[in-house]
Amino acid sequence: MSRRALRRLRGEQRGQEPLGPDALQFALRDDDDAEEEGPKQGSGSQRPRGAGKEGVCVNNRFELINIEDLEDDLVVNGERSDCALTDTVVSGNKRRAQHGNPETRRDGDMTKAGSPEQSNASGKLRKKKKKQKNKKSCTGESSENGLEDIDRILERIEDSGGFNRPGPPPLSSRKHVLYVEHRHLNPDTELKRYFGARAVLGEQRPRQRQRVYPKCTWLTTPKSTWPRYTKPGLSMRLLESTKGLSFFAFEHSEEYQQAQHKFLVAVESMEPNNIVVLLQTSPYHVDSLLQLSDACRFQEDQEMARDLIERALYSMECAFHPLFSLTSGTCRMDYRRPENRSFYLALYKQMNFLEKRGCPRTALEYCKLILSLEPDEDPLCMLLLIDHLALRARNYEYLIRLFQEWEAHRNLSQLPNFAFSVPLAYFLLSQQTDLSEHELTSAREQASLLIQQALTMFPGVLMPLLECCSVRPDAAVSNHRFFGPDAEISQPPALSQLVSLYLGRSHFLWKEPTTMSWLEENVRVVLQAVDAGDPAVEACENRRKVLYQRAPRNIHRHVILSEIKEAVAALPPAKSSQSWKHNCPLLPVLIAKLHHGGGKTGRRSGRGPEPQPRFEQADACCTRHDGQLPLQRPGSTSRGQP
Repeated sequence: MSRRALRRLRGEQRGQEPLGPDALQFALRDDDDAEEEGPKQGSGSQRPRGAGKEGVCVNNRFELINIEDLEDDLVVNGERSDCALTDTVVSGNKRRAQHGNPETRRDGDMTKAGSPEQSNASGKLRKKKKKQKNKKSCTGESSENGLEDIDRILERIEDSGGFNRPGPPPLSSRKHVLYVEHRHLNPDTELKRYFGARAVLGEQRPRQRQRVYPKCTWLTTPKSTWPRYTKPGLSMRLLESTKGLSFFAFEHSEEYQQAQHKFLVAVESMEPNNIVVLLQTSPYHVDSLLQLSDACRFQEDQEMARDLIERALYSMECAFHPLFSLTSGTCRMDYRRPENRSFYLALYKQMNFLEKRGCPRTALEYCKLILSLEPDEDPLCMLLLIDHLALRARNYEYLIRLFQEWEAHRNLSQLPNFAFSVPLAYFLLSQQTDLSEHELTSAREQASLLIQQALTMFPGVLMPLLECCSVRPDAAVSNHRFFGPDAEISQPPALSQLVSLYLGRSHFLWKEPTTMSWLEENVRVVLQAVDAGDPAVEACENRRKVLYQRAPRNIHRHVILSEIKEAVAALPPAKSSQSWKHNCPLLPVLIAKLHHGGGKTGRRSGRGPEPQPRFEQADACCTRHDGQLPLQRPGSTSRGQP
């Protein structure tokens, strides 16, 4: 056998053997002899078939420059090439040994000399193969052990915490009732759910890349038509953190205070153009934006009015403290501080625009946000509105949960809006088809029970409600002494104000024929109880005389901001002066004058006492049966908040 065939069997190329004194001459002579003896060679000179098919690494001499690189490539490419090469070499040797090739015998010494190199190469390949198998087996065992550990951890969690157990989640794992969801603060999310993304976005161009805004905001989306944002001198400070609550307050720099004084001068001039001039120099002054928004709204420019409110919210959100959270429900902001009131007003006006735009779910999140800023005092009395937004958004479960959790300490059933909205939520929930038969029956029974209690406590609501719904009542109902004209006339003025506010806002929710039929059934049940002399009727009458004497100031603020004509007309004469009757664009300033007399704002230094309002202190107009104010927590007293 020629030298070339031996090198091919060993997996070597010329230049791989140790070089001796006559190695180069031997290699050249071997090539010449091989070329001459090539046609005369027999079967011993033929290339093995296996080497021709699988041994791609032995055909090209440049691939065998380094045997270690060859081994690494073979391991990376797979195990089959390792096996094929070694098996080819071994089978070739066995075949030659069995045939007894004379050239192999003649070159026995050469074969024996080269066998250590061949055994070393094959041994290295086998070691690589074993290492690879060991690595795979180790990784397989570790992955199996990891899966077993994960299964054990999950089983432990299930045993200890009740993970994936059927039924409602425990109360401890439920979110706070005033928890605000970020995704529901964007009205486009709700509009896309109603009309689709293509109808909402339309042909809107993407935001210009050269326009750089300081931060991502949740309340509004910056627009390319707005002036470039520069800090107007508004900031937020963390006052204290106690009992898991954090108290924050906005602060005005000296530059912002100068703009504030210019704003008050422009308001006193009764000329909206002066506010426009001020916004040219201070484009993100919050009070000026709110004031000009009112002027545009009364001029029926709703789009510009809404844009100015969004700009004001963006200015205040850019001034947020890093620890201030919109969603946690644990951040507080005192309404008595004049710097904070602009934020309350901006959120309220944005909520009104969202409701008129047809986004009640987004408006509900804004309502929860305002209520979470000071839930105990509720300075804008958002409890008179949250039930309406929950019903419009068809979020009946949330309204029922709020009533169940807050009824014990807030006495929500003494407010006409909750007394009628909660049974309506139960009834509408019983009309859904995705609940079980037991749940539907339970909801219907609870709805009937609560509406009967509401009609017994507030009989003066029925006739105005039927009138607003254009429903002619039965003669037996309209002529009865309990639901007749005397019921509406005899109720206290504060109660009449709350009833007018509720009917002016939510009467259309009762217009459905099924709702009216259900209401009619319960009215007849209440009439039977009255005729039978039920003692609960007399108890409710005595409670009405005691509770609703005068409305607190936060209800007056809510009525003025709501701009519902029936409710504004029911304001006391002392509050419904000439400045309150006219819907002028100076509403925030008038509210400031009502709250603290002057309306001038500035940063308070030190820890001095709160500024006392010039306006007379409002007593508890609506005392509860336990001696507490109806919209305050038990144990709290009137702080005389402006």
